[in-house]
Amino acid sequence: MTEQDPPQNTSFNEDFCAHLEHRLGSALKNSGRPELSGFWCDGVSHDAVPDSRLSKKHVGDTRQIATRAWIGKDGQDVYEMTIRLGKQALSRYAKGTAMIDCIPDAGSMDWIDIDTKRKEIEIRLT
Repeated sequence: MTEQDPPQNTSFNEDFCAHLEHRLGSALKNSGRPELSGFWCDGVSHDAVPDSRLSKKHVGDTRQIATRAWIGKDGQDVYEMTIRLGKQALSRYAKGTAMIDCIPDAGSMDWIDIDTKRKEIEIRLT
């Protein structure tokens, strides 16, 4: 395995994306923002990212993962998603360990920026 190859047990996997989907859906539901009323998340893609962009080197250099999520009133609008890795998440990614507990609490929208017109969402892990 070269440094350009993705880790075999990457921290960004189906389990992480399922947890992120649930937490994001709860945060949207609890947001209290009128423009997000009725919004929910129907999935975060773990396989839409090219392998080269999941290498430890690439993620370490950019400190982010770009993927897609399905969000909206019917949960089917495709949003371009940027996941910014904080210090703890970046360390766990480098070690290949779980980042699930780096997903912030659903009681706040402080970790989420969403643009419903451009269909873009940015989240920040701890």
